[in-house]
Amino acid sequence: MAIVDLSLAKKHLGVTEEDDDDLISAKIDSAQALLEGWLGYAIEDRFETAPADLIEAVLQLMAHAYENREATVVGLAIASVPLGVRDVIATRRDYLTGYVDGS
Repeated sequence: MAIVDLSLAKKHLGVTEEDDDDLISAKIDSAQALLEGWLGYAIEDRFETAPADLIEAVLQLMAHAYENREATVVGLAIASVPLGVRDVIATRRDYLTGYVDGS
């Protein structure tokens, strides 16, 4: 289950119309799956209520994916992970299980 709901994601993005609701929902799921892979665990298995820093990390990853539909953008400074997400991963990562690459 996603730790970020559509309403919060739309507020974070500043989106008010419903045209992209399905796309935003998919980006939420993708962002959480990516974060959980980096962390090495499922968030809902570790926490009864998701901590604020993990919610923020999902929001940042979701917004990055929504605003940048491709892996790279020409002509701009490029960062592979939005600022702040790396700090959350470093703090919360399960180094005993390690990185899960999904392959």
